[in-house]
Amino acid sequence: MNKQKAKCTLLALILTSSTFALPSVPAPRKSPEFTINDPSGKTELLSSLKGKVVVLEFLFVRSQHCLRVAQTLNKLDAELGSRGFQPVGVVFDPPNSPSTGGELARMVDYFKLTYPVGYSAKSDVDSYLGRTGKEILNIPQIVVIDRTGTIRATSGGAGGDPRLEDENSLRSLIDSLLKESGPARH
Repeated sequence: MNKQKAKCTLLALILTSSTFALPSVPAPRKSPEFTINDPSGKTELLSSLKGKVVVLEFLFVRSQHCLRVAQTLNKLDAELGSRGFQPVGVVFDPPNSPSTGGELARMVDYFKLTYPVGYSAKSDVDSYLGRTGKEILNIPQIVVIDRTGTIRATSGGAGGDPRLEDENSLRSLIDSLLKESGPARH
């Protein structure tokens, strides 16, 4: 086996085995506050969406996998949005590859996303997810929050549910959460 092939095999083995050491957002638990910046410079607090079933997708703009999940959320928004479902995309890019407002706006326009997509600093995303420096983060990272502001499911990380990236599984979970009663609205 040549050195290049051996390096690739070793890297694949390390990545596969490290999946079990990924971060997780224990569920259920109260969602911490989180600030989302939109491309125009406005900010929105996650807590302002209390009373809705929220799916946060933490994503990279240049990841085909993330963009596929974003398109799934767009479809579910059209189907379930009128019942109180609110998807939110949060872009944060890996080190040395920052997103720009223009790049984010082009992505939203190109994929005709109908739900809010903003951005946040990687450090804020890590803090929200409870991720420490040496942990590997799977993207997209999906966090499902019920009407009361409780995290009910996550993808990625140890104990995360990979079915949240499947349209039918995610639809089923969202539908069941939409049927639950939420906090009193004022």
